[in-house]
Amino acid sequence: MRRKIDEELIKWKESDNRKSMLIFGARQVGKTYSVMKFSKNYDHFLNINFETNPEAGELFEGDISTDALVEKLRMMYPKVKIRPEETLIFFDEVQFCPRAFTSLKPFTNDGRYHVIASGSNLGTKYRKETSYPVGYVDIVTLYSMDFEEYLWAAGLDEKHIEYVKKCIRETEQIDEFILEIFNERFREYMVAGGMPEVVKGFVEDRSFYKARKKQEVINRMYLEDIGKYAERGDKSRAANCFRSVPNQLAKDNKKFMYAEIDKTTNANSRIYGAAVRWLTDSYHVNQCFNLQNPHIPFEWNAESSSFKLFFHDTGLLMSMMAPQVAWSILNADTYANKGGVAENAVCEALVKNGIMPFYFATKRLETDFIIPMDRDTAVIEVKSGNNKMAKAMHSVMSPMYGVKRGICFENTNIYIDSNGIEHYPLFTASFIHSLERYGWDNIGGNGNEPRQRSEGRESEEKKE
Repeated sequence: MRRKIDEELIKWKESDNRKSMLIFGARQVGKTYSVMKFSKNYDHFLNINFETNPEAGELFEGDISTDALVEKLRMMYPKVKIRPEETLIFFDEVQFCPRAFTSLKPFTNDGRYHVIASGSNLGTKYRKETSYPVGYVDIVTLYSMDFEEYLWAAGLDEKHIEYVKKCIRETEQIDEFILEIFNERFREYMVAGGMPEVVKGFVEDRSFYKARKKQEVINRMYLEDIGKYAERGDKSRAANCFRSVPNQLAKDNKKFMYAEIDKTTNANSRIYGAAVRWLTDSYHVNQCFNLQNPHIPFEWNAESSSFKLFFHDTGLLMSMMAPQVAWSILNADTYANKGGVAENAVCEALVKNGIMPFYFATKRLETDFIIPMDRDTAVIEVKSGNNKMAKAMHSVMSPMYGVKRGICFENTNIYIDSNGIEHYPLFTASFIHSLERYGWDNIGGNGNEPRQRSEGRESEEKKE
């Protein structure tokens, strides 16, 4: 299946400033598959899996200079020709051999060999690694398949995807027939998710039952990983946090509450904080922090004690809910679960587009998301139905807070209402960069005007 990382890897291979590459990501998102596919661009390929081949770790004892390592690799794997520029060296499950991880620095300094390392839960392992080769690796984070990759897998024509992107960029109505196709595919995507194995099976047999069974296996694997990799005192806590996310998202107030994890103890951040960090570092969940005020830079005024947690893959979230929720989503009853599923899908889309989402909440108002966009900020509301009420959005766009853009993702076509609020179909969050008014070439304030945006159809409020 086509993945966006395919193009990134080709660019990496052809780069004059290539470093060793380190691929982060949750288990089962396709890291190994993508590298194996990419290896076809080389004459020779050496794949070392340190989990299934632990004796390979002995090669990295002692001298790990490039020349020394290459000679030892040639001796252990005589059938593989290890030649500069012609051979791809892949260290898989590198977390089982920290010295192999350390060797990425000398490989980068040497520059003759193409080396990629990857593994499960690297984010948790190397937060504590003292020999992290800062500045000596090209880092790529691979997520489960995004909606556009799902459309490719489902066989949708590229010209239809580009047509929808154009409509988004120019704030024009999408043809109703095409709109319904995209809405239907997005509902499928929310239920089937983007885990490559699940998607591959689903597009072949169209069985949501089989997809759900595969998702349940992956979630069990994640829980097993927690037991294998988490610190001893955090194993059960991280597992409990993981299991509690669906219930927390089902609340009207989706702020993650430690008390909801275990009501039999006095749960707090001191007890569960490390467990939550482990889940975020392992890419199992996306963490969305509340802001003290909705102004950039967000990282400076984020409240570390106030946050929401979302699953990294909405399909995996759905598999932890009753099957009736999935059927409601598929049948276009997007009121299911009070919007928790839709909000998770939007958060997932933002993260996969390289955007770290935040939100803004006070005693009187709460937004779904606040993101940086172009030269300022944008507030995002996710509506699970056709509800146009967005009091929090209007409040943060008032002079008191000064957020410039308001964006609603909901069950609608594209338009801008009389208050300047932009309305888009829910799946549009997956193409969030098409909403940007400025390209990077003129984001520095050189006087260039942003592209013109049409007003679309009149809003329902204006008609009334």
